[in-house]
Amino acid sequence: MRTYEKNPDVISTLSPEQYRVTQQNGTERPGTGALLSNKEPGIYVDIVSGEPLFASSDKFESGCGWPSFTKPIEPANVNELKDSTLGMTRIEVRSANGDSHLGHVFDDGPRDRGGLRYCINSASLRFVARDAMDAEGYGAYLDQVEDIR
Repeated sequence: MRTYEKNPDVISTLSPEQYRVTQQNGTERPGTGALLSNKEPGIYVDIVSGEPLFASSDKFESGCGWPSFTKPIEPANVNELKDSTLGMTRIEVRSANGDSHLGHVFDDGPRDRGGLRYCINSASLRFVARDAMDAEGYGAYLDQVEDIR
């Protein structure tokens, strides 16, 4: 069984933006993330630990400027924590094993798909295309991957 953990070797290879977002709780500017417009089938994994986080079938266009998902692919891989910074109370989303800051979750997502919007920084994610999932050890999630609705 594959294990996922915070990897110092990977952290040392992060771009300044990836490091700022994942390790210093940063947020990329809206509309700038490399994965915002990605519509390819596959999964999104933590850039630090590799743990599976979101599936393309749960991605949707929210208009908020960041990749948005209706739910995690593996709920145990996502921690939700109270965040009272910036003078408001929000729910921060972090990867469980990598402890990377991912973004925030809000209750204004599509009602017919659970009502949640996981607003996630592209800088915290690595996309694994459906065709590469098996070879990269994510074959167990192939049944959860389909084209974006």
